[in-house]
Amino acid sequence: MLIKCPECELQVSDKALSCPHCGFPLKSEQNTVRRRKSNKRRRLPNGFGQISEIKNRNLRKPFRAMVTVGKTSTGRPISKPLKPESYFSTYNDAYAALVEYNKNPYDLDPDITVKDLYERWCEVYFKTLKSDTSKRTIKAAWAYCSSIYDMRAKDLRARHIKGCMEEGVAIIKGEKRCPTAGVKSRIKSMFNLMLDYGVEYEIVDRNYARTFNVSDDIIKESTESKRGHIPYSDRELKLLWENVDMIPYVDVILIQCYSGWRPQELGLLELRNVDLDNDTFTGGMKTEAGMNRVVPIHPKIKPLIKARYEEAIELGSDYLINCTDTKTHRSNNMLTYDKFRHRFLKIVEILKLNEEHRAHDGRVQFITAAKKYKVDEYAIKYMVGHQISDVTEKVYTKRDVSWLKTEIEKIK
Repeated sequence: MLIKCPECELQVSDKALSCPHCGFPLKSEQNTVRRRKSNKRRRLPNGFGQISEIKNRNLRKPFRAMVTVGKTSTGRPISKPLKPESYFSTYNDAYAALVEYNKNPYDLDPDITVKDLYERWCEVYFKTLKSDTSKRTIKAAWAYCSSIYDMRAKDLRARHIKGCMEEGVAIIKGEKRCPTAGVKSRIKSMFNLMLDYGVEYEIVDRNYARTFNVSDDIIKESTESKRGHIPYSDRELKLLWENVDMIPYVDVILIQCYSGWRPQELGLLELRNVDLDNDTFTGGMKTEAGMNRVVPIHPKIKPLIKARYEEAIELGSDYLINCTDTKTHRSNNMLTYDKFRHRFLKIVEILKLNEEHRAHDGRVQFITAAKKYKVDEYAIKYMVGHQISDVTEKVYTKRDVSWLKTEIEKIK
């Protein structure tokens, strides 16, 4: 199409940038070249890993994630497939998996030692445990396995685990000790779980701990070595009462003897669940029947309960029984099973009680005394949290606290 030049008024093409006759500029020169959009994905940081797309195959998950596990002598990265999953549907999924791995990298080297495997497993498994006692149990069992610490995990076989169970030695308080039947069983359980973790992350090919069972001899030895619980004799109970104001925590043992709480339950008795007006306290754990059960406060131990109650208020504690003899922060005054057991054994030693006594024996004492003084069978089960199988009693019979009080006060 022809137009007129504004300057010379001669005809020129409408596409011309300037008039060919007089040189008058008709359009400013424009760069119309557009930058091509790049399909190149963002480069991953050094040492982060790599993602490659496998093409020319009909794959549901074509994106493979690799992690950097080291470098060659020439400085080139050594990469291995991400575990436990290496292939992903999209680039973003693979990228997210690498991000998660790099937050807490785990060793993909199949040549890690048994000790390395133990430490990695503990880091994960200990987070699932609520009790410090469980952690100490595992650490105690591991102490007998020093002969295989430096073995490659993938070379571990059943015979090595059995060797630790039968011939392992641990240094405890400067003394060499061999594993008892109970420790042998715990070693086996520890390797069961640890090697399950190893198989999941392809550190080992097979869990050899699960290829054998604990022998009948170990089970028999373990059963025979377990001491039964025993009640306190009349002489021992008299000694406890005579020293209740002399030796710390004797009062806690007496509270247990007249209420039947487990050691752990004593430490978990909350102040808000202690009713001094109606002489009851509520607590419990372990089973459905044992949880949130109401136990009347026996008249003999009410002064002890009241003293502990007032002490807890003064300390600002939420719990009835507190350990004020520990050099810890106030929030750590709670009575745990280990703290109770430690103090209990000291009392046994000081008063020269039967050395066979254990921390649960106050509960045994309560049940034994209840039966001696003809306390109703179901009242005993309600108070100690034992399962009641009789449908009529469990479902259709409604018992009130006054009935439990009448029954518990039969105990002299």
